[in-house]
Amino acid sequence: MRASTALAVLLLVACATPHARRTDVLFWNQAQREAAFRAMQTHYASNVVHHGQPHSLPAGEPLLPRFADGKTLDVYMTEHHVAGVMVLQDGRVRLERYGLDADPSTRWTSFSVAKSFTSTLVGAALRDGAIHGLDDPVTRYIPELAAGAYRDVTVRQLLEMRSGVRWNEDYSDPHSDVAMMYEGARQPGVPLLVSYMARLPSDTAPGTRWVYKTGETDLIGILVTRATGKSLARYLSEKIWQPYGMGADALWLKDEVDGTEAGGSGVSATLADYARFGQFLLGGGIAAGKPVLAEGWLTDATRTHSAIGVPGRGYGYQWWTYDDGSFEGIGIFGQLLHVDPRRHLVIVQLAAWPVATDEAQARARAAFVQAVNSAVD
Repeated sequence: MRASTALAVLLLVACATPHARRTDVLFWNQAQREAAFRAMQTHYASNVVHHGQPHSLPAGEPLLPRFADGKTLDVYMTEHHVAGVMVLQDGRVRLERYGLDADPSTRWTSFSVAKSFTSTLVGAALRDGAIHGLDDPVTRYIPELAAGAYRDVTVRQLLEMRSGVRWNEDYSDPHSDVAMMYEGARQPGVPLLVSYMARLPSDTAPGTRWVYKTGETDLIGILVTRATGKSLARYLSEKIWQPYGMGADALWLKDEVDGTEAGGSGVSATLADYARFGQFLLGGGIAAGKPVLAEGWLTDATRTHSAIGVPGRGYGYQWWTYDDGSFEGIGIFGQLLHVDPRRHLVIVQLAAWPVATDEAQARARAAFVQAVNSAVD
C-alpha cells in the first residue's frame, strides 16, 4: 500500500462515525474514495454475505485489450483510477489486473451494480413463490406506501423504473432525492427509506416514463426482504454466494438503526466474485446443479423494457441493455459488470473516478469494453 493511501485509511478510520450519512460517499475527495471504497464497512453498518467452496476460475489464453487510439491498458487504468479489471471468456480468466494498491483479496464497493444483484434476487423470490407476480401492487409487500404516489405502482414498474413518481438523481446536488433519501424523522417500525419515498409526489402516470431512481431499487430490496423473511445478504448467500461458490465473503451495507439494506447501492465484493456472478448469469442462473431463478427470468430481465433516449441502449429490470444482446450493471465512480452472451464474455471494472458520473469517463469505459471485444474478436 502506498504511504499516502495508508495515511488516508488511518485518517478515515479515526474519523469514522457510526452516524455518518450514507450519502456522504458522494462528496468524498479522491484520497477518501481510494481508501474507503475498499473498506466501506469501516464507515457504515453491514451484513455479511457468506461464501462457499470457491468456483474454479482457470486461466485462459492471455488477452491484451486493443484500444482504438493505441492506448495501453496500464495508461487507461492510471488515467481513470481503476482498481481492477477482469475478463472471463468461457469461464476462464483471460485478463486480471489491479491498480490503486488493490489485490485479489480486496473487497471493492460496486455502487449501482448492486441494483442488478437485487433484481436477480427478485428472480429467485419469484421461483421460490415468495413474490407472487410482477404485476402485484408494490403495496402488497410494502403497505406503508398505500397512501402516496406508489399506491398504483406494480413490482414490474419498479423494476423498470417507470413508476411515474417524481425524483432527482443528481449526484452533485446535496439536496437531491438521491442525496437526501436516508434523511428525515424515523417512524417506529418503518424503514427510513420507506418514510422518505412515501412522501414523494406523482409526476406522470405509472408505466409511462422511465426515470432512473436509486431509491426505488432500495424499495425493491425491502420488498424482497419482506417477501422472503430474510435479509438481502442472507438470501444472496443462500441462493447464489454459497451454492455457486464465490471465493470470499461479501458485504451488504445497511441502515444501522432499522437494519434495512441498500438494495440500490451497497454490495462490496472481490473482483473475482463479481466476475463469478457474471458467469453465474451466463450459465443460466444455475448453482449447485439447480436453477435459482424463475423460468425465463434472465431473458426477460436483460432485455429492453424502457427506452432511455440513447440509440442502441435501453433498460431492463435493473440492467442496462444493448441491441447486441449484452447487458450491464453500472455503478457511479466507474464500476462495471458487463455480460455478453454472444461472446461468452464477462468484463468487470472496479474504480474510483474523480466524479460520480461523467460523459468523458463513461466513453473511456465503453472504449475499454470495445478494446476487449476487439481483442476477443
